[in-house]
Amino acid sequence: MEAIEGLLMDRDSGYISQLSRDYDLSWRLIQNGYVGEGPYYTCFEAVPLVDSYRFLRKNFHWAWVWYVFVLRLLSFHHPIKEVFAFWKQRKVKQQHSVQDRIAYDDYTTFQSPLLSHTPFISIVIPTLNRYVYLQDVFKDLEQQAYKHFEVLVVDQTEAYDAAIYEGWSFELIHWRQEEKALWLARNEAIKKARGTYILMYDDDSRVDSNWIESHLKALDYFNADISSGVSLSQEGAAIPINYQFFRYSDQLDTGNVLLKKEVFQKVGLFDRQFEKQRMGDGEFGLRCYLAGLINVSNPKAKRLHLKVGTGGLRAMGSWDAFRPKHFLGPRPIPSVLYFFRRYYAKQAVMLSLLKSVPISIMPYRFKKNKPMMVLGGLISLLLLPLILFQVTRSWYMASQKLKEGPKIERLNDE
Repeated sequence: MEAIEGLLMDRDSGYISQLSRDYDLSWRLIQNGYVGEGPYYTCFEAVPLVDSYRFLRKNFHWAWVWYVFVLRLLSFHHPIKEVFAFWKQRKVKQQHSVQDRIAYDDYTTFQSPLLSHTPFISIVIPTLNRYVYLQDVFKDLEQQAYKHFEVLVVDQTEAYDAAIYEGWSFELIHWRQEEKALWLARNEAIKKARGTYILMYDDDSRVDSNWIESHLKALDYFNADISSGVSLSQEGAAIPINYQFFRYSDQLDTGNVLLKKEVFQKVGLFDRQFEKQRMGDGEFGLRCYLAGLINVSNPKAKRLHLKVGTGGLRAMGSWDAFRPKHFLGPRPIPSVLYFFRRYYAKQAVMLSLLKSVPISIMPYRFKKNKPMMVLGGLISLLLLPLILFQVTRSWYMASQKLKEGPKIERLNDE
């Protein structure tokens, strides 16, 4: 493709080392939507410090460049070398990482063999106190162009009403779950699912009539294991521009994702250490990545995520992984630190906390407002004793989870 060829020829000569130029090119290819054959880096070698600052200035907002610079000075890196490298790259401007996005021009005319074989799909929906929205979910499923599917609903609603499941035109299986437990619900539904593909969905979402087809077609076109549909919402952070094109996915959203059932046979079900907390889908997605599975971000399979204020996970925990529900509650949510500490070195965990905790002072609804996020970082300095108490409490609770170990059930082959 012309876009790929253009990027391959356009190595940045401003870097000192050839390795830095290769790393920069790899980054731009991935950011612009390259999905294909390797080779891929399995480890990274050190590059000149001045090249590192060039990469930062090219690809990140100036505030993060200053953040890294100050952090490195405070962590006793050589100050003269840091100042020299920082100053030498001062004229480098941030570039838009998706200016040369890869179009995949033949996708529109691609005739999917997988679609023509009409594999059986199991759509998994946990629900809790959202019958009004669940009925809209069922209406959208009735309108799907692709018809070869079953729907499995795990109902945790307090005022259980079986009548809501009557009269729909598709195969609908539902059962009552007394315990309010999201990951238990999804795991049980996956075990009962008859489909060769599992489509995870939320009970407060709306989709177009080509939603299922779009997932299957992308899975087939890219020979992928996972199709991660994009979720559009008016709450929280702004919608990323890379939601507009195909790329390797950097997340797995269990509210809108199609997976081969064999994925669960390979990596296991969801870890119940995340029950009533956050990042259970993120941890599962990382397991898939470490297992070498291909996860494609699919802009064609979009959903409108209503993020209603009642029911669902909102009734059991926080919207935000880094904001406690109570004044003296743990920050971040303990499952977040459990996740970080299980997979990353201690230094990386501390750096992640330094990046994420200060701006978490501001409520979730201000995530689109950058000045408010900066203000949150400043306020965190005034609240430092409280924040240290919250983080320490979260660290202790995460340690208990680590001692217990992961609660991951295996899915037996059939």
